[in-house]
Amino acid sequence: MKLGFVSAILPDLDLEQVLEFAAAEGFAAVELMCWPKGKAERKFAGVTHLDVDGFTRSQADAVNALCDRYGVTLSGLGYYPNPLDPDPAVSRVACAHLRKVMLAAEKLGLENVNTFVGRDWTRSVDENWPRFLKTWRPLVAFAEEHGIKVGIENCPMLFTRDEWPGGKNLMTTPAIWRRAFSDIPSANFGLNYDPSHFVLQHMDPASPLREFQSKLFHLHAKDVKIRRDRINEVGVFATPLEWHQPRIPGYGEMDWGRFMGALMETSYRGPVCIEVEDDTFGPSLDGRQRALKVARNVLKPYFA
Repeated sequence: MKLGFVSAILPDLDLEQVLEFAAAEGFAAVELMCWPKGKAERKFAGVTHLDVDGFTRSQADAVNALCDRYGVTLSGLGYYPNPLDPDPAVSRVACAHLRKVMLAAEKLGLENVNTFVGRDWTRSVDENWPRFLKTWRPLVAFAEEHGIKVGIENCPMLFTRDEWPGGKNLMTTPAIWRRAFSDIPSANFGLNYDPSHFVLQHMDPASPLREFQSKLFHLHAKDVKIRRDRINEVGVFATPLEWHQPRIPGYGEMDWGRFMGALMETSYRGPVCIEVEDDTFGPSLDGRQRALKVARNVLKPYFA
């Protein structure tokens, strides 16, 4: 397995600077963010370390040459919109750009593209299902045609009032994963698993690893602190940002030794990329880079 990080936390750096930082700090891999250029719609979104619009083979060769120069691999390309947004125009833009990300990954010789399936947050899982299938069957078929594995992150996207009550991402639990993988039975359709989202849901983060090991395409390493003092005040039915806090690995609820031990018992040997959404290190570039370094030091003993 290779230890890396998600580039979204370094929006102030360009691609070469991201790779230079990764190499200097001993990271083996980076997941590059590929949002369309423009204003971010939400925190940690809108970062464009690779502009996939009109991305050419020669540009891909130049990116791969940079990776070779710094000795850092790309774990995959990341783009996390809501392809099932109830606004059809928003959905069309998301799906069209996701295809561009897949084409860029193919030119780069990569397998992994990571994203969300999305969700109409005002509707139930069953009510979302027909549109999920209509949208994602052709997207997965496109991925198959281009040799891309699509890893769906299990983030519920249910943190604030505007995402209430259902959240903006459908594939959050094993029960939903089984249904999705049964209805879209493709070797190119799997998971970008983030264990912290199980902790948020009061689930065991190691519990799905064995059953879904063949569907693990990519992993995020993030932690979470559950503020039980706040739960005692507002209850778990309050929006989650009222009672939880994203943290870097080692600073939250997870037992990383237990989790990594369980992961090693599976067939997964792919990238594990640190995702920083931890504000406690401050908003400055230096603080965010320090968060990556501390998280690296926590996880490094699990990587040979």
